[in-house]
Amino acid sequence: SGMKKNRYGNIEDLVLDIRAVGAQGMMSRSGVAPRESIGLDPARQWFGSEGNLGIITSAVVKLFDLPPVHTYGSIIFPSFEEGVAFMYELSQLHTWPASVRLVDNMQFQFSMALKPEKSGAKRLLSRLEKLYVTGLRGFVPDKMTACTLVFEGSAEEVAVQEQQVYKIAALHGGLKAGAENGKRGYQLTYGIAYIRDFVMKHHVLAESFETSVPWSRVLELCERVKQRLYREHAARGLPGKPFITCRVTQLYQTGVCVYFYFAFYAKGVANPSQVYSDIEAAARTEILQSGGSLSHHHGVGKLRKRFLPEIMSEACLDWATRSKHAVDPDNVFGCGNLN
Repeated sequence: SGMKKNRYGNIEDLVLDIRAVGAQGMMSRSGVAPRESIGLDPARQWFGSEGNLGIITSAVVKLFDLPPVHTYGSIIFPSFEEGVAFMYELSQLHTWPASVRLVDNMQFQFSMALKPEKSGAKRLLSRLEKLYVTGLRGFVPDKMTACTLVFEGSAEEVAVQEQQVYKIAALHGGLKAGAENGKRGYQLTYGIAYIRDFVMKHHVLAESFETSVPWSRVLELCERVKQRLYREHAARGLPGKPFITCRVTQLYQTGVCVYFYFAFYAKGVANPSQVYSDIEAAARTEILQSGGSLSHHHGVGKLRKRFLPEIMSEACLDWATRSKHAVDPDNVFGCGNLN
């Protein structure tokens, strides 16, 4: 699921056909059409099977012209709750920005801390902007959140999208924060893995995990998972304070994808990678109990297969096992993920 899925679709929308090699040979068919109804289509069984049935060797995918207009935007909200309300109202429109993300206060502060220090007139302007936001508009620094956006399309399309977005944002107390801040928000996404590797050299373990959840339970899930992570960190007597943050990162009419980042200081901690894994598993339990999915796009693999019995009936699990055995009786593919 790419960051611009609003405009171009998720991977299942982009791939029209596949060719694959399994234990019984090449899986292929003739012809590709925009939509087909051909009964039990093996290609659909393979799609999303995480390599358990074989190896996909080629695919037919959609291509798009480069958009004539590509621009960024950003909005600040007084609270995460107001930001989520904005995201919901936006999701009910027929035209969305190519990408829209809402970060919580912790992630907002983190991104602000990474901004280069300004000098001269730019520094003065930045102070005046802060005074306007916190002084005149009453935003509380420890509660405010930010939304970053990408607009793509023709000049007319982008103009309509911007007008709709900022009109809805104003109804929820949102203030336009400029294209440059929006661009920086996405640069943080590109750089987060490098930041993770850097802090690892300083004994900090950090990683992300995700889920999808209906609109009615977004706020509940975010709060419960954060509190669960704090409790798990405290229960293990880990040093320092954990870094815990989330963002609403993919938009659907019926719900959203939520990303969590969790980090802790691991110097002197015995088997820290296992500790992290155990805490993430506890967070996943909390996610499922809060109405979230097992995964939005990261998949199941080995780390999450223990949770499958919690989300699938015995008949579903038996069907998956039997399907796997029918096409791969010697269990060659998938490294035993369905054992």
